[in-house]
Amino acid sequence: MRVVIADDAVLLREGLVRLLEEAGHTVVAAVGDGPALVDAVLRHRPDVSVVDVRMPPSHTDEGLRAAVEIRGKVPGAPILVLSQYVESSYATDLLADGRGAIGYLLKDRVVEVADFLDAVHRVAAGGTAFDPDVVAQLLVGRRRDDPLRSLTPRERQVLALMAEGHSNTAIARHLVVTDGAVEKHVRNLFTKLGLVPDDEQHRRVLAVLAYLKS
Repeated sequence: MRVVIADDAVLLREGLVRLLEEAGHTVVAAVGDGPALVDAVLRHRPDVSVVDVRMPPSHTDEGLRAAVEIRGKVPGAPILVLSQYVESSYATDLLADGRGAIGYLLKDRVVEVADFLDAVHRVAAGGTAFDPDVVAQLLVGRRRDDPLRSLTPRERQVLALMAEGHSNTAIARHLVVTDGAVEKHVRNLFTKLGLVPDDEQHRRVLAVLAYLKS
C-alpha cells in the first residue's frame, strides 16, 4: 500500500516509516504538520494515512482538523488516527459522514506491531479499527436517552467488537459462538438502531457512529 504519515515527533515518524516499509508498504510522504498532511494526501492520494492528532503549532487538534479537511476534499479517504489519550469526539467527527475507512488507536498500541498493521489494513480496506481502550472508555457514563438502551448485553458486545473493526467471523471466534448467531445479533441491532439498508452509507459504520455518540 501507499501510505502518508503525519507526526511531529521525528523519532516516532521515522519509526512508523521503517515499520511500514519493512512490512512491504511504500511511504510516499512523512510530514510533521496539518497543512503538509493535506498537501501530501491531495498530491499522492495514498491508500491510507496515519495521522497524529496533536501537531504544531498549538499541539491540540491540528491533525484532526487536517483529517476532516481531507475527508471533505477526498470523500472516504482512509485515515488511521493516533493519539496519546482517549478523546472520543475525534472519532465521531471523522465517522460523521458514514463512509467508514477510519481508525483510532492509542499510540501505545503501535508497539504491538501485528495489531497495528492489521488496523492499517482494515482502514485501507474501508473498515473501522478502534482501540479496545477507546471502546472501553466509551462504555462509561452513558446518557439516559442512550439509543443503545434497547440492545441486549450480547448485542452490545457484538457492537463493541464491530467498533474495534472485527468481522462477523472474528466476532464469532471471540465470543465462542457460530457465525450465524453473530449475523442474527447484527441484524437485530441494525433493526433496533433503525438502520435500514442504504447504498450510500455502510450500516456497520453508522452503527459504530451511534455507539460512539451515545
